[in-house]
Amino acid sequence: MSLVLDSAAQDLLFREARTANSFTDEPVTEEQVQAIYDLVKFGPTAFNQTPLRITLVRSPEARERLVQHMAKGNDAKTATAPLVAILSADNEFHEELPQLLPHFPQAKDAFFSERPVREQSALLNSALQAAYFIIGIRAAGLAAGPMTGADFAGIQKEFLDADHTPIMVINIGKPAAEGAWFDRSPRLGFDEVITTV
Repeated sequence: MSLVLDSAAQDLLFREARTANSFTDEPVTEEQVQAIYDLVKFGPTAFNQTPLRITLVRSPEARERLVQHMAKGNDAKTATAPLVAILSADNEFHEELPQLLPHFPQAKDAFFSERPVREQSALLNSALQAAYFIIGIRAAGLAAGPMTGADFAGIQKEFLDADHTPIMVINIGKPAAEGAWFDRSPRLGFDEVITTV
């Protein structure tokens, strides 16, 4: 094996990890979420931008408002997950670039002065950060249930503003002992994906 990561860690993060559909009622603490973010914030993005915004839905009232915007099949599991996070892209991320890219503060205006350019970059890079966040959830010994089946226009209106575009909702918690996941679906093999030129 040519990977540095030991086999148990590979299983935890990838081989044995799956999208969770049901969870125990054990709470997910603020400290766990802080530890997850403090790990995954180091994942690479273009220009070191940090467009991902995470809205933790903790109160019963907020949860009820969110569930109304989830697609059938995603609503019940979102209603019962220990923690739910709305992930969104901040389309005004460029305002932070002078802080995040101190050796090139003019990137803010040189590359991101136009809103359509920012929206495209925010979508791509927040999706990267969302993937890191899912891996971080797994690294914390929790399971993630990422979902894109939702009324995102409704979620934006209910929880965000015009500068924040929702990209997914993630249920988070300890997986239930039974029925937490479906059987693993097939994946493409190396030769189907990798081309050498």
